[in-house]
Parts: sequence; structure tokens; C-alpha cells
Amino acid sequence: MEKIDCAVIGAGVIGLAVARRLAAQGREVLILEAEGAFGTGISARNSEVIHAGIYYPAGSLKARLCVAGRSLLYAYCAERGIGHRRCGKLIVAAGEAQREQLGRIAAAAAANGVDDLQLLSRDAARALEPALQCTAALLSPSTGIIDSHALMLSLLGDAERDGAVLALQSPVWGGKVVDEGIILEVKVGADDTAILAQSVVNCAGLGAQGVARRLLGLAPESVPPLSYAKGNYYSLAGRAPFSRLIYPVPEAAGLGVHLTLDLGGQARFGPDVEWTDRIDYTVDSARADAFYAEVRRYWPQLPDDALLPAYAGIRPKPHAPGAAACDFLVSGPAEHGVPGLVCLYGIESPGLTSCLALAEHVVERLLPLS
Repeated sequence: MEKIDCAVIGAGVIGLAVARRLAAQGREVLILEAEGAFGTGISARNSEVIHAGIYYPAGSLKARLCVAGRSLLYAYCAERGIGHRRCGKLIVAAGEAQREQLGRIAAAAAANGVDDLQLLSRDAARALEPALQCTAALLSPSTGIIDSHALMLSLLGDAERDGAVLALQSPVWGGKVVDEGIILEVKVGADDTAILAQSVVNCAGLGAQGVARRLLGLAPESVPPLSYAKGNYYSLAGRAPFSRLIYPVPEAAGLGVHLTLDLGGQARFGPDVEWTDRIDYTVDSARADAFYAEVRRYWPQLPDDALLPAYAGIRPKPHAPGAAACDFLVSGPAEHGVPGLVCLYGIESPGLTSCLALAEHVVERLLPLS
């Protein structure tokens, strides 16, 4: 049986950030990835937004790690030459009731440490974005966009420089807790391999609950439920007349149909959220029909037939459909009683923004080796 110091399960942006942090501390790290390349799951299917930390409940992990992670991420991108742009975001009100809500959003953001929001009049907002229709807006200068693949490539490079090893096509199909550590059963090609690790970090994303449930010795009641929330996104045929991200004032549970941009200037609209019981990334073009009225509330000139299916992503929700939204769930020895094991559940937005801060938090949760 092979013996290692640390195993990180999952080579998405969170797994790579955790592996980088562990390797920088001099730990021996093996990254186990089920697919044939890194970052092909949740990390490859998101809006690539660097979030400011505006909407999350005060004191939550999402709020704390997003605000801390945003600063770390901007500094890291600047240092490593990773493509990004601090383009800013406008949260726009479509009427007087929503105008009043902007003040509440700003107050909640300030409680999270987001202190740079600027309340703009209709004219001031339109001076920034002439195509915009609104009654008022909040400007978030700290919101940005990033090349997520370049970020992951850099994180992997850092980890490998410090001795970490990435094993692709190596799904973890079982394991058990023993006195000496944690045994992981790994499928490598056609062969089954047992690995004894002193520390394990489960960053398997959509598969995190499945990995945890197959680990004998981990209390089943410590593993939360899993629901899939699928978000459908549509791209704009042609270029949008905006240089910033545009978000409507949130209504109900979501953030509305918002406009994001990539580093090439391509506009995307979404999400159109649906609950699903399977992993399916197809996008139905007919679902875009409902977008037009929503988008025209802030961009009346959206042309007919301009929205094209772009991509879909699936968020791992650690609760049932319709239940209250959950915080990031970082389950360590204090929660489940297994030394050297940390499991991450429900790591969705703002996971990308939070990745460096979340990695620090996860490593702190690992009990020191005796």
C-alpha cells in the first residue's frame, strides 16, 4: 500500500488552491482527479466573476472568505500576469421600490466589509453606461472578471513547483478510516490502488457527498444532502454596449437575469435556474424566451432573436429545493470526529473569488500531525 502525507480529492479551482497551500507548507501532496483534465466541472462552468461580497449574510463563511479572497485574488493575478479586469458592476433599480432597496443592499454590504459601493442617480448611471435604463444604481468598483483556466493553471504550477503531484483519471471509489490515517481506494486505469494518507481534503465538488458517503468510519449523518441547481446561460449575438456587469436588484431568492462579460467583451445573460436530478449540461434554446422581458427592463434595445445558447453549470446545493440557502459547509475534525479529514460541501459562488482564502481556512481546519 502506498503511503502519502496529504491527498486532495478534486482538481477544480478549490482543490488546486488547497493543494498549493499545503505544498507551500512543505507537505507531500497528491491531487486525485477523476476526469482526464483539471478544472472540468464546476470550475469550468461559471461566469468567471470576481465578486465583491455584497449579498451574503454578515458573518457567514461566504461573506468573510469572499471579501478576503477578492483582495488575495486580485493581488495574485497582478503578480502572476493572469488575465483579469476590475471592470465594476452596476446593480440597477427599475422603479422607486427597488431604488429604496439599493440602500438596504449597500448597508448589508458594508456589514460584510464592502465599503466602496457608490449610490448613483439615473443620470450618473447613464453617464457610465448610456444604453442603460434605470431609476438609480449602485456601483461596485471591486467587482471584476477573470480567466479562470489561467488561474487554475497557475495554481497547479505553484503546487507542482513545491512537489505536489496531479493524478488524472483517478477517481476515489471508496475508503475507510483506520488508526494510521485514511485509506483511499482509487481506480487508476483498470487497476484498483489503496493509498494510506495522513490527511485528506475532499474537494470533489458535485461528487463530494458521494466520496464522503463511501468512506467507512465517517458518520453518515455528518454528510449533508445534495441537490443540483442548474443554471442556463445565453450569449449575445454581437457585442453589448456595456463595459460593466449589469445586475438587476435581486428579487425572490436569486440575483435575476444579469449581464456578465468575458475578457474578450462577449456578453452573457443568466442564469435561468432549474432544479434537476441529474448532471446534464445541455441548454434548451427555448428557455431564452423568458429572458427578453427581464433584460429589457435595464436594456430596452436588446434585439429580437439575439440570445444564443451558451453553456450550463450545476451548483451543488447542500439542501432540498426550496429550502433556505446554505453557507459554505467546511466539515472538519471538530464536526465529524475524524482526524486529518476535511470535507467541503456546497462550494458554489463565490467559490472562485474565495479560492485562496478558502484554501487557507481549510488548511487551518486540519489537525496538526502528531
